[in-house]
Amino acid sequence: MQKYLLIAIGGALGSIARVWVSSAVTNRMGFKFPYGTLIVNVTACLIIGLSITYLGKRADLNPAWRYLIPMGFIGAYSTFSTYEWETLVTLRSGAFFLAALYAGGSLVLGLVATWAGSLLGEAL
Repeated sequence: MQKYLLIAIGGALGSIARVWVSSAVTNRMGFKFPYGTLIVNVTACLIIGLSITYLGKRADLNPAWRYLIPMGFIGAYSTFSTYEWETLVTLRSGAFFLAALYAGGSLVLGLVATWAGSLLGEAL
């Protein structure tokens, strides 16, 4: 039960941070390009890489941090970082074709699904 509470707390904080960072960047940079989302996604990638690597090397740390930060906070802050992390892990394993398939497939299928959802939304 504790892990779900930590994920929920991290998720709430991640959601708030996403809106705050994205809004702050957008207010400064404007709306012509999604700068806020770009900054959120890039910082999420930095944080997930840092936290998973650091927590993995530090067995002496309470495992609860894994639920609070990478799963809860980053999970709500941006799922793009998980996509990037999984691609990196696949690349590091030497499975270059699978990494390319995953990265390209996620991009293309995600765009197609977004388009289909948009069409469905317009039709309703």
